Amino acid sequence: MCGIAGYSVRSGSGLDRTLAAQALLAAIAERGADAVGYAYRAPDEAYATVVKQRTAASKLLERVAVPDAATQLLVHVRDYTKGHPSIAANNHPVRHGPVIGIHNGIITNDDELLAPHSCARAEPRMTVDSEAIFALAAHSRNVARAFESLRGAMATGWLDEREPGVVFVARGSGRPLWLGEGRDGVFFASTKLALEVVERYCAIRLRKKELREGSWLALQDGRVARRERFRPDLDYVEADPLPAVRAPGEREFCLTRLAALAAA
Repeated sequence: MCGIAGYSVRSGSGLDRTLAAQALLAAIAERGADAVGYAYRAPDEAYATVVKQRTAASKLLERVAVPDAATQLLVHVRDYTKGHPSIAANNHPVRHGPVIGIHNGIITNDDELLAPHSCARAEPRMTVDSEAIFALAAHSRNVARAFESLRGAMATGWLDEREPGVVFVARGSGRPLWLGEGRDGVFFASTKLALEVVERYCAIRLRKKELREGSWLALQDGRVARRERFRPDLDYVEADPLPAVRAPGEREFCLTRLAALAAA
């Protein structure tokens, strides 16, 4: 059970980008400790910046740095199921061509979906199932219905370097995804609590709701620019469901450090 979060903020917003990223990371920290990472991009940047490491969130929290010009963010904590975290390419954010994304869930037909693409598994021993999501996004130009070929559970977010200023999010089945909309931007996270933590530390107010299964959104300049629907895989049932809390104590530790960072 991984944790995902991120945002699309208005380019003119005075929101502290780094503090918002730290708040999201701290709030989802308990959902995985095998690896942690984030990615960000400003509207005029051709490429996203990706930072990731094979540690728990507590080892990265104080070193998170997001520039004021950045308007798009992805955050991930990993509890791995396929793709050992000793291989950096398996950890999130995951890249497939121009698409960089994060995923919570399990994709069972990833090898089948990736087989036609010569650019798949770009790094030696890369096997993470999540890459199939971002391959579909890349090769369909982010068409929502392309996700109907996925089998398994999914909540996901991604950036496409061909689409300046856009953050895409989607919820299939079997994994939660919350959305928070406010004056400064749109935030998403695996938990409602993560949105509440952002509200507290960034002094903003968000209209919060859980996305329906089969939801696809394009976020741009701090608002929901497009909404579409797709048919998720509702037949998938996990034989041994994982608990949401995979790293007990990580959230409490990170939230304590977050309070100190905000005070400083």
